[in-house]
Amino acid sequence: MINPVYTADKGRYDSGMKYRRCGRSGIMLPELSLGLWQNFGDTAPLARSREMILHAFDRGICHFDLANNYGPSYGSAESTFGAIMDKDLKPYRDELFISTKAGYDMWPGPYGDHGSRKYLISSLDQSLKRMKVDYVDVFYSHRYDPDTPLEETMQALVDIVRSGKALYAGISNYPVEAAEYAYNYLRYHDTPCLLHQLKYSILHRVPENEGLLQQAKEAGSGFIAFSPLAQGLLTDRYLGGIPEDSRAARDFTLKRSSITAELVEKLKKLDEIASDRGQSLAQMALSWVLKDDLVTSVIVGASSISQLDDNLQAVQNTDFCEEEIKIINDLTI
Repeated sequence: MINPVYTADKGRYDSGMKYRRCGRSGIMLPELSLGLWQNFGDTAPLARSREMILHAFDRGICHFDLANNYGPSYGSAESTFGAIMDKDLKPYRDELFISTKAGYDMWPGPYGDHGSRKYLISSLDQSLKRMKVDYVDVFYSHRYDPDTPLEETMQALVDIVRSGKALYAGISNYPVEAAEYAYNYLRYHDTPCLLHQLKYSILHRVPENEGLLQQAKEAGSGFIAFSPLAQGLLTDRYLGGIPEDSRAARDFTLKRSSITAELVEKLKKLDEIASDRGQSLAQMALSWVLKDDLVTSVIVGASSISQLDDNLQAVQNTDFCEEEIKIINDLTI
């Protein structure tokens, strides 16, 4: 079957999506961004991936978050996005904010991992080819590499931006000290860090406990959160135990041993709070991450249109009263 020619929904920016300024930049990002980490590789039907990505754009999600090794297999999420970009989204390139990263394992040998100038620049060249674009909007150093001089990694980001292959530079998964160095180095070289991307959720508080949220704000950088649903824990998926078709059942990125009786009880209590707010647990978890101005956007992954639409409802209520915040903190800190 030949897919019809795609035309974006004319009301895509009037569908309820809200946008936040990214640090002290001119960039506005949607409160929810679509991440292509696990559900858009070559193990997923292209037709389903296309439907998801186009539906997201039609609902006002204009930021798509990728990395060189997203899939599975490595590179396949970028290839999927490139096929959709080439066929459907090319006329809308100037409306899209596309990100990719390099820093983790990608190809064999000493130059396919970590933070060297050679790896970052080579990886981005490959990513651009797979995604069928001339540039990305932001390119991240995907992780801090203690074995590569940070000056080398940061200068590679500076030179990538100056080359026009990326419009902005970002960092991901950096500890406080390395992030401070990165902010200062990039600012001094007239390439201010646009975003710091870190794992952040009700159940994972490292960015707030270690001061990374406030640090980004003071540096003029935006902050973007990934894994806001704790890989499905903060949904109704595990309230009754471990479903056989769940991530925890596969014992891969989410370990079966982490689903303890104590955790399930906490999730049930969080679900009760969400119900009192008129939200699902997943919606409340996303709203919670967006509860103040320290977070610019939240990256969601979805395996179906209905799941994506459910997540999109979260932006309609991101206000929490002091009592709700206290109860949630008492349960999770």
